[in-house]
Amino acid sequence: MGGVIELLAAQPFWFWAGLAVALLAIEAGTGTGWLLWPSASAGAVALLAFVLDPGWTGQAAFFAVLTLVTTFGARRYFPRGGAAASGDINDTSTRLVGQAARSVEAFHHGEGRVSLDGKEWAAHLEGGGALAADAEVEVTGVRGSILEVRRRR
Repeated sequence: MGGVIELLAAQPFWFWAGLAVALLAIEAGTGTGWLLWPSASAGAVALLAFVLDPGWTGQAAFFAVLTLVTTFGARRYFPRGGAAASGDINDTSTRLVGQAARSVEAFHHGEGRVSLDGKEWAAHLEGGGALAADAEVEVTGVRGSILEVRRRR
């Protein structure tokens, strides 16, 4: 065991490169995103140790600071997105909000049908009233299986 510690002390690049690979392997297995940045930081420290060799304390301090900065920076500037982050990934109706649709028939008393993405939906017109057939509307919300729409400007 003493030979390994002496090797690591003499060749810190291999310690940090090995740590970077190990963290990346664990990250690939879990897919959490939390170990990606420490892995990158360990790789950066490996390069620093290869070029400058600031000693173990300098390497550890650089790794700690770089890990904190990259992890929190990534959480701020690369937030997780997509349907999984916004709630139920099986709820496709939320994707309809903001989409343009066409009225299939004339609306009477604010009720009618619209065509969107090749599907026909029951719709309720904001403010009620009438709307001609083949008029362009915008989906503003979904209430069960009924789309809330408004006249497109």
